[in-house]
Amino acid sequence: MKRRIADGERVIGKKIGVTSKAVQQMLNVHQPDFGYITDAMVYTNEDPVPVSSTMIQPRAEGEIVFVLGKDLMGPGVTIADVLRATDCVMPCFEIVDSRIADWKIKIEDTVADNASCGYLVLGDQAVSPREVDLTTCGMVVHKNGRLLSTGAGAAALGSPLNCVAWLANTLGRFGVPLKAGELILSGSLVPLEPVTAGDHMTLAIGGIGTASIRFS
Repeated sequence: MKRRIADGERVIGKKIGVTSKAVQQMLNVHQPDFGYITDAMVYTNEDPVPVSSTMIQPRAEGEIVFVLGKDLMGPGVTIADVLRATDCVMPCFEIVDSRIADWKIKIEDTVADNASCGYLVLGDQAVSPREVDLTTCGMVVHKNGRLLSTGAGAAALGSPLNCVAWLANTLGRFGVPLKAGELILSGSLVPLEPVTAGDHMTLAIGGIGTASIRFS
């Protein structure tokens, strides 16, 4: 991260990862991790993402991203605090990557690898977190026109709100706040999916919106 910032990138958010049982079992990592998001990682809906030229072994996952309106600083952050601090939530894809061969990672590997964060593709809709049930909202993911997977908000530590609270409290122990204006990735609701150039994926989250991504 120091090298990225020295090269001109700017931290615009944080992320929690490895939150769902499906992802934990897939990676054999059984606790959440955390990392940072920079402006160079963010693409908008339908932008082509250059996985063939910039990534090693990319996988895509569907998430809910929180856009903060107020700072959150642990310890002691609750779900109610997260709701009060959040301006809106949006659908998104995260494209993760790993420098560890065949994704045979341990928790130390993924933290050292910035929680495997690669790119983020934001959907084109946003709603207040108070207008949707973030525990029961369902996600449907299609790849190349075929149904790939389904999930719900509860897949991520019982609720994406729990994930953001965990992240605020965990980073708070290191003196790191979640800042107003930042994007906070709350963890995948579905299994990770390997992707290659030419693939096209879409997701829809009930009550929140859709996101679409093409890989080049």
